[in-house]
Amino acid sequence: MDDNQNPEAAPSNVAMADAPEEHIVEPTGTETDNVAIIHTDTMDTYPLLATDYEVMREHVLPLLVEEPAIIEDQVHTWTVERWRALNKKEHGPIFHAGGYPWRILLFPYGNNVLDQCSIYLEHGFEANNVPEDWSCCVQFGLVLWNPNHPSIFFHHTAHHRFTKEESDWGFTRFLESRKMFNNLWENSDRPLIEDDTANISAYVRIVEDETGVLWHNFNNYDSKKETGYVGLKNQGATCYLNSLLQSLYFTNAFRKAIYRIPTQQDESMNNSAYTLQRLFYQLQTSNAAVGTNELTKSFGWETRHIFEQQDVQELSRKLMERMEEKMKGTEFEKALPQMFSGKIKTYISCINVPYESSRIEDFWDVQLNVSGNENLLDSFQDYIQVEKLDGENQYFAGEQYKLQDADKGVIFQAFPEVLHLQLKRFEYDIQRDAMMKINDRYEFPEEFDASLYLDKSADRSESWEYELHGVLVHSGDLNAGHYYAFLKPNKDGWWYKYDDDKVTKATKREVLEENFGGPFRTPDGQIKTPCQKKGPLMRPNSAYMLVYIRKSRLDKVLCPITEDDTPELLQKRFEEEFAAREARRKEREEQHLFLGVKAITERTFRHHGSTDLTNFDASPEADPAAPKFYRLLRTATMQELVDRIAADLDQDPKRVRVWIMVNRQNKTIRPDQPAMDLRPTIEETYTRAAAHRDQALRVWVEVAEEVNAEGAAVWPAYPGLPNGVVVKNDLILLFLKWYDVESQTLSGVGHVYISKEKKVEELVPVIMKKMGWGEKLPSDEKIQLWEEIKPNMIEGLKAKQSLKAAELQDGDIICFQRVHERKSKLGLGEKEKSSEEATKSLDRFEDAREYYDFLLNKRTVKFFAHPQKCDPEAYPPFEMVMNSKISYDKFSEKIAEKLGVEATHLRFYTVNASSGNPRTSVKRGQNQTLHTILNPVGYGQLNVNQRNDALVFEVLDMSLAELDTKKSIKLTLLSEGITKEEQFDILVTKSGQVEDLIGSLIKKAKIASEEEAGRLRIYETSNHKFFRELPRDYPVISINDYTSVVAERIPTEDAEVKDLTQFISVFQYHGEPSRAHGIPFRFLLKEGEKFSDTKVRLEKRTGLKGKSFEKIKFAVVRRAQFSRPQYLTDDDILWDVAVNADDCLALDHPDRTRSVRNGAGDLFLKG
Repeated sequence: MDDNQNPEAAPSNVAMADAPEEHIVEPTGTETDNVAIIHTDTMDTYPLLATDYEVMREHVLPLLVEEPAIIEDQVHTWTVERWRALNKKEHGPIFHAGGYPWRILLFPYGNNVLDQCSIYLEHGFEANNVPEDWSCCVQFGLVLWNPNHPSIFFHHTAHHRFTKEESDWGFTRFLESRKMFNNLWENSDRPLIEDDTANISAYVRIVEDETGVLWHNFNNYDSKKETGYVGLKNQGATCYLNSLLQSLYFTNAFRKAIYRIPTQQDESMNNSAYTLQRLFYQLQTSNAAVGTNELTKSFGWETRHIFEQQDVQELSRKLMERMEEKMKGTEFEKALPQMFSGKIKTYISCINVPYESSRIEDFWDVQLNVSGNENLLDSFQDYIQVEKLDGENQYFAGEQYKLQDADKGVIFQAFPEVLHLQLKRFEYDIQRDAMMKINDRYEFPEEFDASLYLDKSADRSESWEYELHGVLVHSGDLNAGHYYAFLKPNKDGWWYKYDDDKVTKATKREVLEENFGGPFRTPDGQIKTPCQKKGPLMRPNSAYMLVYIRKSRLDKVLCPITEDDTPELLQKRFEEEFAAREARRKEREEQHLFLGVKAITERTFRHHGSTDLTNFDASPEADPAAPKFYRLLRTATMQELVDRIAADLDQDPKRVRVWIMVNRQNKTIRPDQPAMDLRPTIEETYTRAAAHRDQALRVWVEVAEEVNAEGAAVWPAYPGLPNGVVVKNDLILLFLKWYDVESQTLSGVGHVYISKEKKVEELVPVIMKKMGWGEKLPSDEKIQLWEEIKPNMIEGLKAKQSLKAAELQDGDIICFQRVHERKSKLGLGEKEKSSEEATKSLDRFEDAREYYDFLLNKRTVKFFAHPQKCDPEAYPPFEMVMNSKISYDKFSEKIAEKLGVEATHLRFYTVNASSGNPRTSVKRGQNQTLHTILNPVGYGQLNVNQRNDALVFEVLDMSLAELDTKKSIKLTLLSEGITKEEQFDILVTKSGQVEDLIGSLIKKAKIASEEEAGRLRIYETSNHKFFRELPRDYPVISINDYTSVVAERIPTEDAEVKDLTQFISVFQYHGEPSRAHGIPFRFLLKEGEKFSDTKVRLEKRTGLKGKSFEKIKFAVVRRAQFSRPQYLTDDDILWDVAVNADDCLALDHPDRTRSVRNGAGDLFLKG
């Protein structure tokens, strides 16, 4: 609580001298509606007496905006004597109101403020006896008055929700001390306080907290506990989505239909039907607000879409379309149309002859005009209003009836079970030349009869009365605002407000009156007008979408959702996810008690095909070469660890011992010595191990091959003596790896003990025996030996050298391979190879050192077909493991072989790490390798967004060499006026001309030739404005890379005109000329032609028809800076208005490819 609100909370060191002169601080709230409105009356001159309690109550306690029911009024007066002798803090006597104790709290010298009197109202419970969930909503006034002259008084009024935590509320700066004692009260001959005595009256009005949240601060508020429902989390600007989703969720028949979509075969987070099922299930079962991240990701939305408010009507339609698609082919495919779709007839009916032209269409929502209508019923009448076609505007009724007077309009044939009404709160304001929000008052009823708007032929066997069950609200203006919903989940019962993650009960006044829009009204019905403004104070919040349900179908639409309605698989999936979360939580909580152990066994080593003994970061579930993982209590002994490992290996613990792994200086990890004393804990052993870079104890597991008569293991090295002493003999532990040249693989074989005094060549018989190769190799073969010192250091061993001289020790790795004698003359691979052999070795490695080099440089690269320039279905993604040293030509050949195409016809692109889209094409070069392509030189700021494990390929129609002689031009082909755009990438010889570009376009687009369909012209545009037409002999190499190139058929009326001054440039914009959009073009002017006739030609020229064309406003825009558009009327002559060479004709209309609200981008749902 603020220090101005709670006298107990203000520390003595808080400086208050410069604080503003308010006498009360309003409670903190997130919305203005929740903020306490304090009425502060200063020095009263009314002929009122403080002793006239009835009259004073009316004066002190004005009507509240919320209009809560009054439970009880009480007045209590405390006579305060010897004021100047009072303590710093005083309590008045207890009095009761609403069945609860109350008292006045007085700070006669101010509560941490100078020269002030502070007065509060507080509950009178004993500190330890306040009921746990107690709350009481109180409007109160505190009056300080002279007991001898009750006409002298001063008061303040407030309202507050008193709770156990917020026990008091009042006025830190009730009145300045100097005004109380030293000065004569205004219009009086005496001060407020005389003889050190004053009265303080508390007027206490206990009001009903009908919803449980009146004046609530929502600290620690639990929606589920208070209402039984939960909200949805706002991801950034997704409140509009949340309000729609809650509305659909509580349309129970819709929820049931969504549950029936078969998603068992596609439980993917990219499937919007599945994620919507998950969202609805969580809203049913969760105790806290639910996130919408899964759903928006399945829509394909990125972060930027999350922070753009979209049009709710468009979102609703797209979501319905997507769910209807998912239901196709199932027994429920008609569920959504039956629920949400109605029928409307558009007609033209002749008055004097029996002729009517009509068509019947489905509708999913109705858009009603707010502007010019006072209420919903007026809007419906406006919607079905009949237009008379007579006089010059007669209707042509065919050859039989010719021109006739007729009625034109629309009429409803049938309304759906759930009627969505979109209120057109956002419209174009021609005066302001901008989109504006209409804040006019617009009323809508709880119930209405829709049969008044039905065609005479409509089925009336069942009532068409509708009941309101949803009000979706927008608060704010066009460019910024907040969305929330009022919903009535059940046939009878409460309304609830769903404001993102918060759900509260709501009164009908909140649902209806407060969302009609228009000016604020006082409780007595008067319109509020701010002091310094001429106009009324308008409400920022108003309904923009209404949900009505047909009364006769309420039981069907709001049918109860049972556990049987929820997909069993969905319930099971959430139970599994909950169990996994709980297991992870428990593991995190107990993590400090446990220590992990990573163990290398003979089996894992045999599967290992890379450097060292294992990859300690690999997962045992995915890689059989990964070390075994054990999780033991830190207090477990090494003996317990050995027992656990032995049981896992199905061995006697006596035959198992573990070697502690250590980090060597060369950054390899090798066994150091066995743990012979098994009494220490694993944590003690881990701590004693040499510097470790792993959070787990790392060990190598050895299983004894021999046992003695007592069954005890016989260990070749580090044997334990009877007295318990461990002695090191001259045997060393070596690990063997086999490089198989034929299969081009490396694998672990096992371990051997051998005396370090023996020679290297004495390892050969041991290897032969282990491999089962017999006692002798063929005469033309031999075994070659290498030591793996570290991944990039593989050295050959000399046969006659002793192991000691070769500096071999415990844990070293020996790699061997079989080689033919003729190749063994290469010695240990030290001889220089020819360039041809080096190239060949990129595909096949003849000795182990070359293979180790490959392991060091190998890369797994993902390849994707170019999404625009290649067919992804013909060329699905794939992975290849390659040496990063491989040259451009070599890896191009390998990819070509994989794809079955020519290597010369492949072009590669790097990949954007953020979007996954292709970046720049890769240039072929003599020194270009896979490494330099994936990690370009200067791999810094410019390349930081490039993936280093993926490339995109394009299969070309020609070789790269030939492609280098071509220029690529991105071109937009227009057909059907400007309404249809097709994008093409055209390749033209760099020495070619526009004539060649046109020829290539005709071939690529497969369109009719110029002889058949008329000549084409090419022109450039920049920023949606016409730039220039390109002559047919213009060199293509000179076409600007920073302009857009457009091609179109030359209209017949333009074909013979040679004088370019007879043409005007035309562009499109919305609202402001700076907000240009769409494709510009040139248009032929005709001298003396009225604009009404010009529009007929423009309609044909643009291809825009019907309402789309009728809504366009036409203007002449001059190039002069800051000039405003000159809008044209039908009587204007464009030839005379557009007199300057650089004047443009502009079409002012919304960009239909984008949402018009809040600058948001295209609304799309992918999943």
